[in-house]
Amino acid sequence: MTFRRLSTDGPLPAELRGGVVAIGNFDGLHRGHQAVLGSALDEARQRNAPALVLTFEPHPRTVFRPEVPLFILTPPEMKARLLAELGFDAVVEQRFTRDFAGQSAEEFVTGVLDSTLGIGHAVTGFDFHFGKNRQGGPAFLMASGERHGFHVTLVDAFRDEGAEIVSSSRIRSLLEEGAVAEAAGLLGYRFTVSSTVVAGKKLGRTLGFPTANMRLPDTMALKHGIYAVRFGRSDGTLHDGVASFGRRPTVEEDGAALLETFLFDFDGDLYGETCQVSFFGFLRGEEKFDGLERLVAQIKQDEAEARALLSGVRPLSALDGSVAFTSAGKL
Repeated sequence: MTFRRLSTDGPLPAELRGGVVAIGNFDGLHRGHQAVLGSALDEARQRNAPALVLTFEPHPRTVFRPEVPLFILTPPEMKARLLAELGFDAVVEQRFTRDFAGQSAEEFVTGVLDSTLGIGHAVTGFDFHFGKNRQGGPAFLMASGERHGFHVTLVDAFRDEGAEIVSSSRIRSLLEEGAVAEAAGLLGYRFTVSSTVVAGKKLGRTLGFPTANMRLPDTMALKHGIYAVRFGRSDGTLHDGVASFGRRPTVEEDGAALLETFLFDFDGDLYGETCQVSFFGFLRGEEKFDGLERLVAQIKQDEAEARALLSGVRPLSALDGSVAFTSAGKL
């Protein structure tokens, strides 16, 4: 079955009704989320039923607190791609608005889970709450399942090797510090972004280090600096590289943040192509150099360090292998 990205605004295809549905926002699809998602996939296989994910877009926090920027780890397109890689048949996106948030817990169960999706089994985290004022919780969901004819599985909190709970907020904090390797340990895969390659000022080409420039969302809170990365093209090819994320203090006083990736052993035109960048290691923070000559010398050192780091990397998981070690083409 071909993976599908759907919305509750439209009818669910008949072949997907009666499925096992993992419910949650799942920003990051980290190892804690994967415990819930893995339980749903196992249940779906046992039942020989479709495996679906019900998620909420935009992130509820952006609706309730629009004045506070939220660093989204996995925008909808990236989330859909990761869910497809995990083996789900579809993701169903519930449009999250204040009106939707004002519905009662029973209205959510009756309108979305029963009527729209016709679920046969729900899988959620142990702390999942829903409905106006979070009135619906695990006990309510299980009781609702008995009334509406579906079963419920609750999954305990997932803890890492240090017995700490894995959470999206914890991962955001690590990325804000540039700790991409540590974040990858919690995600279970390398943090990856996707965007269209845009034209820049071509200074990198003049210096002998042409870059693929990508604009990321304003909410991207990844620490500014230099990273060892892997660059995936829409044609399925992969290239190791070194990337700078920031405002280029040596050549601009107050430029907008930009992701500039120098691809090793590559010569070609990438303009207009949607590509992905996976982050493997933080090399150094942004610096303002006294002239372009010193900048070029530092870039050469960054390249050598990135090549050394990337030469020994291995997939952290099957998901990491499919994301950062084999490009799956367009997201």
